[in-house]
Amino acid sequence: MGAKQENGDPEDILPPPEQELSHELDMKVKKYLRGEGADLEVLKDKKLKGQLYDRENLYGKSAKAAAKTEKWLLPSEGGYLEAEGIEKTWRIKQDTIGREVDISSAKNQYDIVLPGSYFGPYTLDFTSSGRYMAAAGRKGHLAVVDMKNMSLIKEMQVRETVRDVVFLHNELFFAAAQKKYPYIYNRDGVELHCLKEHGAVTRLQFLKNHFLLASINKFGQLRYQDVTMGEMISNFRTGLGRTDVMQANPFNGVVALGHSGGTVSMWKPTSAVPLVKMLCHPGPITAMAFHPDGHLMATSGKEKKIKIWDVRKFEVLQTIRGHAKTLDFSQKGLLAAGTGSFVQVFGDFSGSRNYSRHMGHSIVKGYQIGKVAFRPYEDVLGIGHSTGWSSILIPGSGEPNFDTWLANPFETTKQRREKEIHSLLDKLPPETIMLDPSKIGTVKSAKKKEKPTKKEMEADMEAAVEAAKGTAIKNKTKGKNKPSKIAVKKKEIVVRAKKPFLDQQMKEEENVAKKKQKISEEISLPTALQRFARKKATA
Repeated sequence: MGAKQENGDPEDILPPPEQELSHELDMKVKKYLRGEGADLEVLKDKKLKGQLYDRENLYGKSAKAAAKTEKWLLPSEGGYLEAEGIEKTWRIKQDTIGREVDISSAKNQYDIVLPGSYFGPYTLDFTSSGRYMAAAGRKGHLAVVDMKNMSLIKEMQVRETVRDVVFLHNELFFAAAQKKYPYIYNRDGVELHCLKEHGAVTRLQFLKNHFLLASINKFGQLRYQDVTMGEMISNFRTGLGRTDVMQANPFNGVVALGHSGGTVSMWKPTSAVPLVKMLCHPGPITAMAFHPDGHLMATSGKEKKIKIWDVRKFEVLQTIRGHAKTLDFSQKGLLAAGTGSFVQVFGDFSGSRNYSRHMGHSIVKGYQIGKVAFRPYEDVLGIGHSTGWSSILIPGSGEPNFDTWLANPFETTKQRREKEIHSLLDKLPPETIMLDPSKIGTVKSAKKKEKPTKKEMEADMEAAVEAAKGTAIKNKTKGKNKPSKIAVKKKEIVVRAKKPFLDQQMKEEENVAKKKQKISEEISLPTALQRFARKKATA
């Protein structure tokens, strides 16, 4: 029996608990492997074969290390809301959820109402770690809150309209779109900059990988400003009128605008024309949001329909009946839609990109929702409404394990400084913003062959004539080999060599003449009389 165990599979020797553990690790290793390994037995070069063999071993070791890290260092699992029997998840109230969760989670369930001072509706923004929140009331109230300790860091009244607020690269700075210009403040409420070049801004977005502050003003002008150097990168006139809908794709940094004509245009700072212009709704677009992976986009229109789009193919995946004034995706892909006094959450739990009704929540009747925003790394949804802001629990919405290299809710001052320096060193130039960022670092595709110039055509023709003159003429029978006939044949060979070049030159001249004639016909009549011009008969 002992000899059989030694010669058998090593997994059979392990006790059952360790066998299950090794099987679980093998499943996680497959998740991190870079596809199937190359067939090295075909190679004849021993040096290349050895190098590739070492590289494949390195890939296997890194996959095992990543699997062990996920197993031992990322023990938290995302929760979810599950109904029993015929019970529906959207009928479960927040009071019921609050009684079942732990004390720390129950603290995230609250309503902040500012009585006697209606500064709303409020708009919210969270830092990438989810620890800090910026709230801005329409009537000029600005506040920065530490969500971990539930303490107010700073609040102030700017005494003018505030349309939007957004954090910059960390919680120390935030930008507010006020009545005439956007302003940048620090965490203590000190005004640092007044961005007069942007004008009366309606929406703001910050691209943290590029350190670019993007804004759209009420005249439809899109601007990008580098906040590290203070330089204005680009200034475009969209030509599609005023818009209140603006969202940045987290995957590629492309900024999308929703317009009153039902179109969505996507922009990058190095192009004066939109990368994509797609008709999404028959009426004005009211809200828009991007999935964290950047492949899904949700839009809402005045015709009371919410559409889920595949941005890679620009096609509709699903249409949901319902109106939304504000939309937001969570880290786990849940979609929140808010309108009036009601918030609805849609979930895709099958992985088929088919969203269905998951949860709902009604705030006090009469309170109008301004914005909904999921808090990162927490199962919390923030709701900004006309009298303050609220926080409700949405199980399974946040990522349970955070990466301290990306976002650390518990970072110290020293860690924050180090992270800021590293992010500045890793800052991406504006040219890296494109629809498909995977093209960066690839080999440039060969250009199509351009038309040869006139000098190149003359040189090719001369070379063909010289080659034709050098061709040997076969000796013919008596009477056909006269010098005169040989000269005629040589002329024919030269003419035959010149013919394709002359034909091509004649075609180009004809095309140019036709274009000139067409332009002259269009110019011959004034614009008001061109409709009376004789039209050519169509076959």
